[in-house]
Amino acid sequence: MDSPHDSPPQDSQPGLPAAHEEAPREPILTLPFALTAYIVLLAVIHLRVLLPPELENWTIDVFGFIPKRYDSSLLNLQIPGGAGAKVWSFVTYSLLHANLTHLGFNVLWLLPFGSALARRFGAVRFFLFLAVTAAAGALAHLVTHEHAVAPMIGASASVSGAMAAAIRFAFVRGSFLSFNRSDADTAARVPALPLSRALRDGRVLGFLAVWFGVNIIFGVGAIGVDAETTSVAWQAHIGGFVAGLLLFTLFDPVPRMRNDAADASSRDVSDRI
Repeated sequence: MDSPHDSPPQDSQPGLPAAHEEAPREPILTLPFALTAYIVLLAVIHLRVLLPPELENWTIDVFGFIPKRYDSSLLNLQIPGGAGAKVWSFVTYSLLHANLTHLGFNVLWLLPFGSALARRFGAVRFFLFLAVTAAAGALAHLVTHEHAVAPMIGASASVSGAMAAAIRFAFVRGSFLSFNRSDADTAARVPALPLSRALRDGRVLGFLAVWFGVNIIFGVGAIGVDAETTSVAWQAHIGGFVAGLLLFTLFDPVPRMRNDAADASSRDVSDRI
């Protein structure tokens, strides 16, 4: 039995250098504060499902996105929320989800891409970016569903926008989808590819093909609330995605990469496989 007064064990091989204490490992998944706060907000708002049915339906009518709100020919149609809902519902619909599966899928897609984007943008830019891409998704849905009465809810337009923005730098050497990845903060702040260069990168094009394929096959994203009319609002996905891809530069605080530097920096181990 060990005693507090026992002498420390001696190295059995004195000729070898003493082993250094191993540094603590970084957690496998660490989320930046902005993304954590956003996920917590979505979870708290989802507690509305505990409300009485009539009150829950009221919150969806007031804060969900309903294209019929903007149909001026329906003067006698009374939709809760009034004129204010015509403004705020462009964003607030993205904070509501139909059920835990709907919420879980959106959060799952957001974890890798939203984490990198939140580290890169910082909290203010990140939240503003999510709002802008949500509005872009709502606008795309409005244009293609101008007479729809069913509310659209779900964060997938914002999630799609975050994914589109992240692929502008995701495959650059040292970034989070690179084979030569740096630590999380460094990986999130590598210079982004110019859009014209990104759209010529085979990995980016492959990602786009997978993204469209997954959306078509699994229908992950914003959906209608009525169980009989539930459908995938894929136009909203595309609206958020295109907005994220094109507007990324307006939010990005990291200096742009020159085209000649982009060709060199985007080469990775994958080029030789």
